[in-house]
This record gives sequence, C-alpha cells and structure tokens, in this order.
Amino acid sequence: MTQIAQPFGVRIRGTGSCVPERRLTNNDLTKLVDTSDEWIIQRTGIHERRVCDPSSEGTFTMARDALKNALDMAEMKGSDLDLIIVGTVTAEMTCPSVAARVGAALDAIPAAAFDLSAACSGFVYSMNIAQALIRSGQFRTVGVVGAECMTSIVDYTDRTVSILFGDAAGAAILTRDPDPRIGCLYSAMGADGRGWDSLYIPRRAQEIPANDIDNPIALGNLRMNGKEVFRFAVTKFREVIEDAMSKTGLTPESVGQVVCHQSNIRIIESAREKLGIPKEKVYINIDRFGNSSAGSVGLCLDQLWRAGKIEKERPFVMVAFGGGLTWASGVWRV
Repeated sequence: MTQIAQPFGVRIRGTGSCVPERRLTNNDLTKLVDTSDEWIIQRTGIHERRVCDPSSEGTFTMARDALKNALDMAEMKGSDLDLIIVGTVTAEMTCPSVAARVGAALDAIPAAAFDLSAACSGFVYSMNIAQALIRSGQFRTVGVVGAECMTSIVDYTDRTVSILFGDAAGAAILTRDPDPRIGCLYSAMGADGRGWDSLYIPRRAQEIPANDIDNPIALGNLRMNGKEVFRFAVTKFREVIEDAMSKTGLTPESVGQVVCHQSNIRIIESAREKLGIPKEKVYINIDRFGNSSAGSVGLCLDQLWRAGKIEKERPFVMVAFGGGLTWASGVWRV
C-alpha cells in the first residue's frame, strides 16, 4: 500500500476503449449449454457480452484500437509515448508482448513495452505502476491498456464459466503534470497465491491439482471454482474499497465514482450496499458487456469519462480483484 507524496502530479490526458461488434446473448448460450436467460441474469446480472471474430479480432487488435482512441482524445501520437503497458492474460503469443506489437502498430518506437499478468486486476495494477514510474522521473508519458479476448479461453460446454465472460479493451494516457494535486492519491495492490487454483488456466495436465483432476474442461481454458471466488470477492472487494476511501478521507458522499471490475452484479451490489455508496456512484455495464477481466475497468473508465461523469471536484476510486488471487485499488483526482 502506497500513499503518494510527490512534487508533481500525473494527469489522465485521454481514455479509449474497443469492443467487438458481435454480441453473444443469454439466449444464444442456451443453444450451447444447459442454462436459461433468467438463470444467468439472476446469478450474474449479464444479458449479453461481446465476442471477437477470431479471424480478424483479438487481444492485440482491441488493445491497439483502444490505445489509438485514447491517443486521439489526448491529441497525441504514438511517438509521444515513452512506455506502453498492457494488462492481459490472453496474449496471442508469449513473445512478443501485446504491448510491443501495439507500439509498432501505433509508431511508438522506441517506447518501452511490456505485458502485465494480474488477471482481472490487470488494468488497475498497470495504472498504479505507470503513475509510479512517471513520478519516479523515468517516464513522462505512458499508455496503459487492459485488454482481454476471454472468449478464446472459454470452454463453451461448461456452464459455470461460459456465461460470464466477454471481450473488451480499455486504455488511458498518463502524463507528468506540474500540479502535485493531480493524479493518484493512493494505491494498493496485493495477492494471495494460496488461492491460485480457484481461477486458473492450465496448459498441461501436470499443472492440474488433485482436487480438480476430474474437471472435464479442456486444457488451455479457464477453470473456476465459483463458490471460492465468490466468497473471496464478496469480502475482499468491500475491504479494498473501504481501505482506499478511509486512507484518503473519502466518504460515500464525497467520492465521485467507484469504478469497479465488472465481475458479478451480486458482488458489486453487496459491496455498494454495505459501504452505503449511492447507486449512481457505482457504474455498471456488466449487463451489456459481461466480465471482460482486465478489460473491464478501463472500459468503464472510458465510458464514464466520455459521459462527463468523472468530476474534477471529486476523486474517483478504481478497484479490481482477480486470478492469482489478486486485488488492487487506486484513488485518482483529475
């Protein structure tokens, strides 16, 4: 956990996002697995999610387009970037990184580039690291992206996972600013690897723990112990938001927005109600986009930013949790 005290600030100069055109509705899923529209909505809040066309779309293309949209808002070019960070667990290749390919596509040479793997926490982790690198003086302008083609790692014969996930990317451009009041006021990141097998993607049979050996999900696809993840998320989500607000003196009345990872509507609503945060201050888009892992917080941020709901007068909180098990938060003033 880090409280920020520096002689300069970090400004969010622009945001962007990208989602595929194709929609996969709950009714579409009833043709693939034993489920129903009512069952999915009741348990997750999801009505539909976006799905990449594997012949022309994926994590790279979404990350590229989301960052290009953020650069356009910032009225900047790829060559203005010093660093690109892409939070993802669905890179098409281990090497090269998605970030390096995005840098080449956007003429960001010779900007440094790397991918960050923190599952659903990936965008918030990346934002926290980017702002710290800017404050350190090593970088001046950083492009941050959270991008996931989750449908490429979902076994559509499995009901527990296939109903949840969709594809999306969100991005932000961060720059050094002379005003120390601007930027990240507080950040926190954490992990508990003891729960790794609650949410994991095994590539080889020997990576599967004994308690999951009979799981019929194909290798290379996401496996999830829904009950364990839900139990962890309900508690940790609330704790992380509460910690971020208490460390910065924010109250339900003074916070601008709480930009949450779109995991499950019941998890989000449970945390919101227990913390007494007004409904209009917790943005929800899981009904239309599903859970897009590292793509979700960046997508929400861009939609809120473009709608004029990120206020200069009120700091906003970003919060996420995911595989690892990981969690992260960041409190920002714009």
